[in-house]
Amino acid sequence: MEEVRVFPLTCVVQNYAWGKVGLNSEVAKLVLSGDSLAVIEDDKPYAELWMGAHPKGDAQIKDNRISQRTLGQWISDYPGCLGSKVKDTFQGQLPFLFKVLSVNTALSIQAHPNRELAARLHSQFPEHYPDNNHKPEMAIALTRFEGLCGFRPVEEILSFLKSVPEFHALVGSTAGEDLQSSMGDAVRTAETLKKCFTRMMNCEKKVFVDQLNMLVKRVSEEVAAEKDTVSSNGELLLRLHSQYPGDIGCFSIYFLNRMVLEPGEAMFLGANEPHAYLSGDCIECMACSDNTVRAGLTPKYIDVSTLCEMLNYSPAAASSKIFPSVQDPSDPCVFLYDPPVPDFTVMRIQVPASVKQYTVAAVDCAGILLVVEGDATATSTAALSDITMRRGTVLFISANESVFLHVTSHSGMTIFRACCLL
Repeated sequence: MEEVRVFPLTCVVQNYAWGKVGLNSEVAKLVLSGDSLAVIEDDKPYAELWMGAHPKGDAQIKDNRISQRTLGQWISDYPGCLGSKVKDTFQGQLPFLFKVLSVNTALSIQAHPNRELAARLHSQFPEHYPDNNHKPEMAIALTRFEGLCGFRPVEEILSFLKSVPEFHALVGSTAGEDLQSSMGDAVRTAETLKKCFTRMMNCEKKVFVDQLNMLVKRVSEEVAAEKDTVSSNGELLLRLHSQYPGDIGCFSIYFLNRMVLEPGEAMFLGANEPHAYLSGDCIECMACSDNTVRAGLTPKYIDVSTLCEMLNYSPAAASSKIFPSVQDPSDPCVFLYDPPVPDFTVMRIQVPASVKQYTVAAVDCAGILLVVEGDATATSTAALSDITMRRGTVLFISANESVFLHVTSHSGMTIFRACCLL
C-alpha cells in the first residue's frame, strides 16, 4: 500500500482541565466539523488536538484501503514518505507535532529545555522528563490569543516594583536597587534579573501567600471603587488568582510580557524562554517532545530550581516577541512561519474566494494539513481517490506529492500546513 501517499487522519483529542468546554472549544468544533459522527460532551474540556505521530497521541489513518494502523506505524513501515533529507536527519521519525489548542484557564509558567539540558533531565528524572529532545514551539492565533512570553523591559519591572508593594516585598529592596543600577549593562542586567526572579520564586509559601492575599484584597477593593488598576495589572492578577488561588505564578505577570495576538499573528518560543498561555485558540507546532519545566500556575510537578537556572534572562519589549509571517514569493496564497530551528515550518494557505482551483505544492518533506475554513474536493495521484475537504479535515501528505483542490465554498479557504523544510 506504499503507493497511497496522501490520506486523511483521525486525530487524538486531549481533555486537559484547562481546555475550553464543549462547543466553546475550537478543538471540539473542528473535530465535529471534520466528523459529523463525533460526540462532543457539553461539560467536558477539549484542550488540544494532536496531529502527528507522538506516542502519547498517534493519529489513526482514515482510509478504507489501509488496514487499521496509526501514522507512527505507517512512517515506521514506509520511512521514505518523510523525504530522504528528513528521514536521514531525524532517524526516520516525523520531527514535529502539530496541534490546535483551546485555552480557557492559564497553562503553567514554563520553559522547554535545549537538547543538552533535555538529555540530562531525561537521564536523571525520566518520570518527569520523558524524552531527550528539545521542544521549541510556535503558536499562531486562530482567535484573539493571550499569553505571557519573555522578560519585560527592565523599566516596566521597576515600575511594578514601585507601584505594587506586595511584589516589592517578595523581590526585596536590595535586589530591586541592583536591577535599577544594572541598566545599560546587558550581562549585569541578566544576572540581576535572574537573582530577582529566583528570589521571588523561592519565597517561603506563607510569605508569598500573605502578600498575594493582601494584593488581591487591595486590587479587588480598587475594582469595586471603579479605580484604574492598570498600574498593578489588576484585571489579569484577579483572573489568574481566581484560577490558581495562592499560586506564586500570579506574581510572574510583573516579570513577563503580556502578549495579545490577533488571528494570524504568532509567537516563537525557543529553548529557555519563559512563557504561559492564558486564553484563546491557536495553532501550535513544536519539535516532537513532551519536555516541560514548570514553576507555577499548575497542579503538576514543579521544578523551580531547574527553571530559574535555565531561563533566558534577556529583557525585551512584547512587540519584539511577535514572530512575523512572510509571503511566499512563488505563491501569493502562502504565508510562511519559518522559525530558526530545523524541526518545523508552518504555512498558512489563504485561498481567496475568487480562486476555485488551487494546487497545494509538493515539498521535499512530509506534511500535515488542517482545513480551518472552507470546502473542497481534493485529488492527487498519490491518494488513488478523491478526498472531501471541509473544516476540520486533517491530511497527511508524503514528501514530493502535490494535492489539487477544487474549491466549492464561496468564501475561499484557510488551511494550515506543518512540514520540515531542511
